[in-house]
Amino acid sequence: MILQEGELSSVCIAVRSPFKSFFMAGFECSTHKLPCGRRLDLVASTAHEKLALMDYARMNEQGIHVAREGVRWHLIEHEPGYYDFSSVRPILRATESTGTQVIWDLCHFGWPDHLDIFKPEFVEGLARFATAFARLLKRETSLPPFIVPVNEISFFSWAGGEEGSLNPYAIGRGFELKCQLVRASIAAMDAIRAVIPNARFVHVDPIIHVVAHPDRPEEHPLAEAYRLAQFQAWDMLAGRVAPELGGSEKYLDILGVNYYIHNQWVYDIQGGQRSHELDPIHRTDPLYRPLREILEEVHHRYRRPMFIAETGAEDAARGPWLRYVGNETEAVRAKGIPLQGICLYPILNHPGWNDDRHCHNGLWDYADERGHRNIYEPLADQVRSLQKAFEKNGHASKTLNGEEMFRVFLNGHRSHLDEDLEITTSL
Repeated sequence: MILQEGELSSVCIAVRSPFKSFFMAGFECSTHKLPCGRRLDLVASTAHEKLALMDYARMNEQGIHVAREGVRWHLIEHEPGYYDFSSVRPILRATESTGTQVIWDLCHFGWPDHLDIFKPEFVEGLARFATAFARLLKRETSLPPFIVPVNEISFFSWAGGEEGSLNPYAIGRGFELKCQLVRASIAAMDAIRAVIPNARFVHVDPIIHVVAHPDRPEEHPLAEAYRLAQFQAWDMLAGRVAPELGGSEKYLDILGVNYYIHNQWVYDIQGGQRSHELDPIHRTDPLYRPLREILEEVHHRYRRPMFIAETGAEDAARGPWLRYVGNETEAVRAKGIPLQGICLYPILNHPGWNDDRHCHNGLWDYADERGHRNIYEPLADQVRSLQKAFEKNGHASKTLNGEEMFRVFLNGHRSHLDEDLEITTSL
């Protein structure tokens, strides 16, 4: 079908979700080093590495058929250039036997000890690792792969490169680290596409809202600049900012947006650092921006497939928080914005990063000696309620009008239109 610009008003696109279920399960997989030198491994500490098959069966019983997983690079490449995938094969086999669709994180805050993240060798190392993993997927799996090259580039570069609160614990090198992570992501995508041309890529980062304190209106430009910085990594990947990094619109495929209770706050930066621990803006505060407005802004800025890649809360707040996120999601989708999923993150309770405390933030708890995990029923009830609502309203497709469709074509995002878009004529 050949389209002329003047004919677009009579054409619609039905956007099919690339995902097997609207709700997804995120398995916490951070592998960074703490200041004391101890490396985290949440896949091991939650026993998911041993119980993947049972965990996927639990998910499927709840109507969840998509998972976010992390490939533990430090275990796989414990010697430079040698790849031992024994740590990931049990999870691969579990995905195949249960038909679970997986979004794989290649670098989730952790990397092998022999690499310096600030040096060119890191970019080359991630690309080689990506090639090896792509070859494994091609040999041992049947489902099309979805891959996150580097998790949360913006948060990673801020916490690890600017504020010094996350590995590599650098201060004042945030922009440098962000550029490095963008280069590495692009190199990894090129490497994977050379092996699996139809691979899909997901770029995950938090969505935030930052405002000036009402008593300090002079800080509004600073607060707004800080807020807009949330888009910088995506803009770099798309080549809209710092094109010398190699970015292009073709690299910006699917956007995963992370949103938690603490993602809105009042600007309070002095000397490049927070002057105190930030308190989140609560939903009852007039300064709070509804999630639906933030999601709309991301959609109108990028016009890409989008889903909520992380969301959750702790303890008794889990159910009410998901209800809020679900209501905001439904409001956005009612406006024709094809938000294509919600990932419960984490899906399992886990030990706290810094203190090993028992974090009650998942749908399931720690496993007993037989592999059984207690389910948190208030959260499960909310999942079931929202599933029914989304199914009733139809989550699989939304319609874009002709003008929006033409923007999709102008964006040059043509590589997956045949998979995600159905062109129909409205007479």
